[in-house]
Amino acid sequence: MIERRRSLPLSHRLMRLRYALERLRCRLPLPQMPLPACRGTALVLQPGDSWPGEAARGRDLLQGQFRFAGRTIDLPEPLWEPAGASDAWLAALHGFSWLRDLRSAGGDGARRLARDLTRDWLERYGELWSAPAWEPSVLARRILACLTQYEYFAATAEPALQSALIESLGRQARCLQRQLPAGLVGVDLLAAIKALLFAAFCLPGGKALRVRGETLLLRELRRQISDDGGQIERCPSRLAGMLRDLIDLRALYSAAEEPAPEELEQAMLRVAPLLKSLRHGDGTLALFNGSREEESWYIDLLLQRSAMRGRSAASAGRSNARAAPQAGFHRLQSGRSLLLVDGAAPPPPGFDEQAHAGTLSFEMSVGREHLIVNCGGHANHTDLNQLLRGTAAHSTLSVNDINSSVVLSGGGLGHRPGDVSCRREESEGNVWLEMSHDGYAKRLGLLHQRRLFLASGGDDLRGEDRVAALPGRQSRPNADTAVLRFHLHPDVAATQLQGGNVLLRLKRGGGWRFRQTGGELTLEPSLYSGSGEGPPRQCEQIVIRAPISGKKSVVKWSLKREQKPS
Repeated sequence: MIERRRSLPLSHRLMRLRYALERLRCRLPLPQMPLPACRGTALVLQPGDSWPGEAARGRDLLQGQFRFAGRTIDLPEPLWEPAGASDAWLAALHGFSWLRDLRSAGGDGARRLARDLTRDWLERYGELWSAPAWEPSVLARRILACLTQYEYFAATAEPALQSALIESLGRQARCLQRQLPAGLVGVDLLAAIKALLFAAFCLPGGKALRVRGETLLLRELRRQISDDGGQIERCPSRLAGMLRDLIDLRALYSAAEEPAPEELEQAMLRVAPLLKSLRHGDGTLALFNGSREEESWYIDLLLQRSAMRGRSAASAGRSNARAAPQAGFHRLQSGRSLLLVDGAAPPPPGFDEQAHAGTLSFEMSVGREHLIVNCGGHANHTDLNQLLRGTAAHSTLSVNDINSSVVLSGGGLGHRPGDVSCRREESEGNVWLEMSHDGYAKRLGLLHQRRLFLASGGDDLRGEDRVAALPGRQSRPNADTAVLRFHLHPDVAATQLQGGNVLLRLKRGGGWRFRQTGGELTLEPSLYSGSGEGPPRQCEQIVIRAPISGKKSVVKWSLKREQKPS
């Protein structure tokens, strides 16, 4: 943890110090005033919520099964702080997102449970600051959940519950306003700003929050989103989360019959096309920097709802961004073959909490089937997630199985590539990428260079991975080994043939042959955690080990579609 703090830029350390002092002040037994005039039994604006919940989780709650953060606790005791619950589990419980799940489950029983749980929480936590209930990210989630689900569970409740809820929400909103940015960065900060703006529009007396909320919103849109739509944390799932926040904010302004800030509209125009370009043929997302696959229907819904006024829903994110140099991603597509490539440095310090050491890794799909993948991440299993963040869990090259970026145990990265280059060329349907990174330069005096070539038609992928000694640096003969990995999706069947070739069979019958020169090839077990939760799936990986002798090591490889016999 100390190592993680030292890796943060000074501005982030000062921000965290300020929040730590604010937490101490909040713990003092001083009155925490709600917003001016934040009393009554009705909201100024009821924004509603059009996002689907998880009905199965709502039905589980009705049976006393609280399923959060990958763990189910039956009839938790005490309810809000059961023994053995993880921080993530408690954050989900106190964040109230389960209100949407109860709404999806339907029935009077679900509505009564929503009221009972809310009433109990207000009695125990509604007035005084406590952790984790009043931590800023949890606070923001709960404010947003209560406001967007108010019509469902509170609009017809008894006046005593309505007034207690509205007064507590005013107190919580004032606390959030005072704390922000509260040590939050990236999409987490944007989500908290969204909650603050919802409070400003919906709560009696909430207008006092609006200036602060909009000032932070515009600052973060400029800071976090590049001109080509990339988000500073470089994670496709978090890019999707950002787009959802922007959609919700635009809907809020529309419900209030006020124009949304122009910067908000422009941000959506940039983000949606990039998100679409990071999808595989089955509609799921690439696994870079802790991303999850996500459900294809969910990404479809995001793109549809991001469509601007005057544009058809089908045109949202209409064109796939083939190259997003600022975002650092490349899309190579020909025929039914698709490559998604991470061709940039990891996120900068302070925005790299979940970042992976997967520089120059790629994924490949054929039609709707995944062929080569990265291993993913697992937010609910710390030790496994630490393993999945390493270079060896990505389809790229490492040296001596050392990570190309130092993966810190407390989150974030230490030393990382500082110079990452990527040059793209296209001609007559053929696509080339020439890339390099210096993640091993300081420690080993080595440079990783990768070339990818996808031929027109998509049936022929060729690659070259080269490790070379930097000029002026003395190499260490026979001391280093280049380890090149290609992780295969669990649905791919791999058979190693004589001569070192590997035959790959897709589930729907398509065949591909992998060949290589320059190293020793083996098939080894691997793990796949595309969903980001639950037990990972077993799969295989192609591993090539090549000694770095003299000043370089070169591995050439190819992946070609097997032609059906005529």
